[in-house]
Amino acid sequence: MGRLTILALRVVLALALVGSLGVQTVMVPLLAADMEGADPDVLELRTPLVVLLVLGILTTQVVMVCIWQLLTMVRRGTVFSHGAFRYVDVIIGAVAAAALLLFALAWVLAPGEAVAPGIVLLIGGAGGVVTGIALVVLVMRALLAQAVDRDAEAQQLQAELDEVI
Repeated sequence: MGRLTILALRVVLALALVGSLGVQTVMVPLLAADMEGADPDVLELRTPLVVLLVLGILTTQVVMVCIWQLLTMVRRGTVFSHGAFRYVDVIIGAVAAAALLLFALAWVLAPGEAVAPGIVLLIGGAGGVVTGIALVVLVMRALLAQAVDRDAEAQQLQAELDEVI
């Protein structure tokens, strides 16, 4: 991966991280304050909604930090090592947690008349899609494991060849 590509990805990650921190510190409290004068059906959803939203943003931030670390490993040429698995595993866990948070949000919003059933179904569908993303990253982890094994094998063969020569 080229230096310009890594730089562009880091700029995007930095902007997204700053934006998510802004949403987490400014927009979420404003949302909670706006819900204070709402109907009793909506008011009882305020705490779970705010908690799930903050946790969802946190999972996204964790993924962004891990991707930043993986980009550092790519730049150094060490991404095909066992150290990369730690970050990939955390990404898988964070994406799976985000899927669970979406299912929890759908479950919280389902009873009552505060939210239309179609919206609850869309949120549940988004949870399914995010679950699929976690599974794709899990497959990519298996590919990384194969690449690390092949790299170790190539290094061993190179060492044996160097001894022969």
